Parts: sequence; C-alpha cells; structure tokens
Amino acid sequence: MSARMRPNSLLLPLLTLGALVMQFIDPSKVWQAMVVALGGTWLIGWLWARSLRNHLRLTREVRFTWAQVGDKLEEQFTLTNDGLTPATWVEVVDHSTLPDYSAGRAIGIGNNESNTWHTNGVCTQRGVYTLGGTTLRSGDPLGIFNVEVHQPESTDLTVLPPVVPLPMVEITPGGWLGDGRPRPNSPEKTVNALTVHEYQHGEPVKLIHWATTARRNQIFTRVMDGSPANDWWIVLDADANAQAGHGWESTLELGIILATSLVDRGLRARHSVGFLASGDQTVWLKPEQNENHRSQIMRGLATLKAGNLPLSDLLERAGPTLGQRTSIIVITPCIASDWLTPLTHLIWRGISPTVLLMDPASFGSPNRADALAQVLARNGIPRFVLDKSLLLRPEARPGWRGQWEWRIMPTGKAVSARPPGDMSWRKLG
Repeated sequence: MSARMRPNSLLLPLLTLGALVMQFIDPSKVWQAMVVALGGTWLIGWLWARSLRNHLRLTREVRFTWAQVGDKLEEQFTLTNDGLTPATWVEVVDHSTLPDYSAGRAIGIGNNESNTWHTNGVCTQRGVYTLGGTTLRSGDPLGIFNVEVHQPESTDLTVLPPVVPLPMVEITPGGWLGDGRPRPNSPEKTVNALTVHEYQHGEPVKLIHWATTARRNQIFTRVMDGSPANDWWIVLDADANAQAGHGWESTLELGIILATSLVDRGLRARHSVGFLASGDQTVWLKPEQNENHRSQIMRGLATLKAGNLPLSDLLERAGPTLGQRTSIIVITPCIASDWLTPLTHLIWRGISPTVLLMDPASFGSPNRADALAQVLARNGIPRFVLDKSLLLRPEARPGWRGQWEWRIMPTGKAVSARPPGDMSWRKLG
C-alpha cells in the first residue's frame, strides 16, 4: 500500500509567507491577522489530510475467482476510517480489467466509521482478468490538500467459455473392441470376459459359461468387459486467415465453445483428452484424465487468441506425437482442402477422425462449407456442419454462479430454489 498527500495549489502558503514577510517589514495587526488566518487554514487542512492519509483503508472481497460466461460477479467493499477527522468525500477508483465492469463510486464516511456496500456485474467475455487494485482519492473539506491511497491487492478472475450440449455430434471411437482402458457401464461390450456370475433372466444364451455351469451344476454367464475409453485429441483451428465474423459472433468463439463442450464430454466419459490449438501461442496438452489437466485446457481456451499457423501445418507437426487407435476431433472453419492430406495420413495410421466444420457463410462470409462437406462425405470422414445459430442459443450464455434461483409458491411467496454457489467472501490479494 502507498499513500501520499499533496497541495492542490501553492497560492495559500505563498500568501501566508508574503503576509509574514510584510509583518517583519511593516508590522501591523492586518498582517498578523492574515498570517494567523491563512497559516491556520493551511495547518488545519494539512492535519485533516494527514489523518485521512494515515487512517483511510478499503477492504475488498469477492465470492469466487473463476466463473463462466454469463455468471454474475459480486464484490463486497468495506471502507474504514479510524482517524479523528471525517472524509466528506472519497472517490473509489477501480483498476480491474474485467470488461463491462467497474466498481468505482463516490462516497463519504465519518470519523471512526466503516461503510460496506456491494457491486454486481456480469462476466461477458472469456479470458483471465484482474480484480483490483484500488485507489482512494479524498481531501480536506477546504480543498487545500489532495490525498491518494493506492491499495495494490488484486486477484485473477478466470472466465471460462460456456459448456453447451451437443447431441447432434457423435465422436468416432478409435481402436478396436477389447483394446484400450476398460470403461464400466458401457452399452458396447468387448470380447473380453472379466468374470462369471449366476444366470439372470433375460441374459443371452451365448454368454453362458459352460465349463463353470458343468462344474457347479448351476447356470453361470460371462460378464463382458466394456468398450475401451480411448484417447481423444481435440484440434482447434485458430488460424486468423480462416476465421469469419467478429468478436463474440465469430467462428473463433464458436470453435472455442465446441472445444470446451467436447473436453467436458470426453472427461466425463472417462476418456483421456488432449488438446491442440494453433493460436497466437500454440497450445499442446497431451491426453490426461484429471482435474488439474481439465483446468489447464479450460484456461488455455479462456485465453486463446487467433494465430497464424494453418491447420494443415498443425496436423502435420502433430502427427508423429499422436498415438495410434485414438480419436481426433478437428474443429475448423477452413474450407480449403489442403489440410485433408495430413488428416488422411493420420487415418492410415489407424486414427479415427471426426470433423466439426463451422460454416463461414453463417457469419457473413461469402464462402460456404458445403463443398468441403461433400468431399469429406465422399472420403468417408464423419463430419458435422455447424453454424452461427449455436451461439444464439441460451445454452451459449448459461452462467449461474452468483445468481439466485427463485420458486414461486402457490401462496405467492418466493422461495430460494438454489443459492449462488459458495457464499463465503475472500479478500483480494
């Protein structure tokens, strides 16, 4: 914390000094009165401002340090003045970088008092932002001195892209049945038998284990292993030359939402998920399956900006590092076909592709994705064409953190259906 005070003008001390000099040159009660009045006023203002500089403090608290697009942000401010002089006015200057949010305000506070208030905002854009620091500006009521107290305490707020349901997208599984890490409760079974159990009504006769049945003189059936949870590689084309649209309504934002949603789906289905993106800095995260890995991918998506690496180069560079019999999910608005060559090389190695093709025409571009979609269909590559309408769905701005949900009872009384998550406050810094 740093605090300083400075005079708004040097006129008053100069007049006091001038009156004092005249008193020495030509002693008079007039000069004495001016010295006392002007000097006393300057001294009172100095003592008042000094008290504010030493005793004016602000405590800033926030409920959470990560959010999702659409979430409500709430902060609590406590302004304390434990000095002997009141602050007739205090300007709170907020230095946060969160778009469309400002916690600045003007307020007054008495001596030995505390004032508490709340500010609200909505997280409108993905990214990593800073909440804080804060500068308090005040001064004595005579306007002689200006006081500034800068408090650098701050914290990072990560605003994640939204996760939306994608029921229309089916990911092509990689590998063959019986290969990979077992996944329980899978509707698709392998040829591997884990164990046997007593026959239950409705089980297929072909699953009867005749050796155990003969030995125990009771019908036993085989319990089959689930299909493998193979690795997913999600590849996002963030080449600036391939994008269409601007700001929120762009293929880049749509691609980030698609990637975020697929990462969430893959990890929930117990896949190890890797992520590749050709942004301003290439993001390259190998497949893993844990919360720390999820946070790394989500943070990378939150901060991703368009770059200059074409999709064809990204696939060509990534090829040697991708394991065999995995699934690769390519998300791109690129309608050029040059990236199909490195993708074909990956298919020859046993990697199963799924292409999410974003239609640039829905974002105002004269180019359409129909021709490339037909090429993918002729080559037997699963593809899904997605357009701008996905961004306009309510799920694309699903934020709920910091917001209350209310249920209206038949009597007309409003009852809380869901509180806004964690209600505890955390100090910045």
